[in-house]
Amino acid sequence: MMKNIVIAAGYATRLGELTKNFPKPLLKIGNSTILDRLLDDVDQIDEIDEHVIVTNHKFAPIFENWAKERENGKKPIRIIDDGTCSNETRLGAVRDLLLAITGDPDGNTPTPPPFEDVMVLAADNILNFSLQGFVDYAREKGTSVIMCHHEPELKKLQRTGVIAVDENMKVNEMQEKPESPVSHWAVPPFYIYKKEDMPLIVDCMNHGCGFDAPGNLAHYLVERTTIHAWVMSGTRFDIGSMDSYLEAQQIYG
Repeated sequence: MMKNIVIAAGYATRLGELTKNFPKPLLKIGNSTILDRLLDDVDQIDEIDEHVIVTNHKFAPIFENWAKERENGKKPIRIIDDGTCSNETRLGAVRDLLLAITGDPDGNTPTPPPFEDVMVLAADNILNFSLQGFVDYAREKGTSVIMCHHEPELKKLQRTGVIAVDENMKVNEMQEKPESPVSHWAVPPFYIYKKEDMPLIVDCMNHGCGFDAPGNLAHYLVERTTIHAWVMSGTRFDIGSMDSYLEAQQIYG
């Protein structure tokens, strides 16, 4: 089985007053929220047995109420409060993931719980495809897997993770926001990590792994274990600013 860990602990400062006291993933797009749209798809995946939503202390009560009111969910939802109250004190995506996996944001837990496969998702994206294919691909490869898509624009490649792969889509190299990208394969914030790689993940903070962005962990793991890349089967819409939120309302609302 597999846990679905959703990183939702950011403060979305670029959305101004809209998210000053309300979490971005729970903003309405049409008749549903950003997060509900994501979970509606994951609920159809048999391998997933639980949603784990990592949020901050400021927004945790809102997520708790949302979880209780979600009527169409098939999977149980667990909310984890990372204890932070401001953008300046945020833990960062990798430390939030470690909190979900071990109960400690630095992975320093004497007796961590039994490791499981996990799917890790950013909470602020709308997808027009199912993540079932992503899960199936990870099962087929038997390794941890990251998602990728072809990005033709250099400027966009310079603002994201970029990977180099072989003919079997094994990841040979990953760059973070490179000036000279090694390929046109861009990496969005969606990952599946196998339980066999959990000891590496739990120990990552002791080896200089960056912790602010989720891609920091993928970059760290590529150099230490076998990772394959799955080509995104559709498109995604990243809601990061007021302009993109309004555009999402026009497209999906």
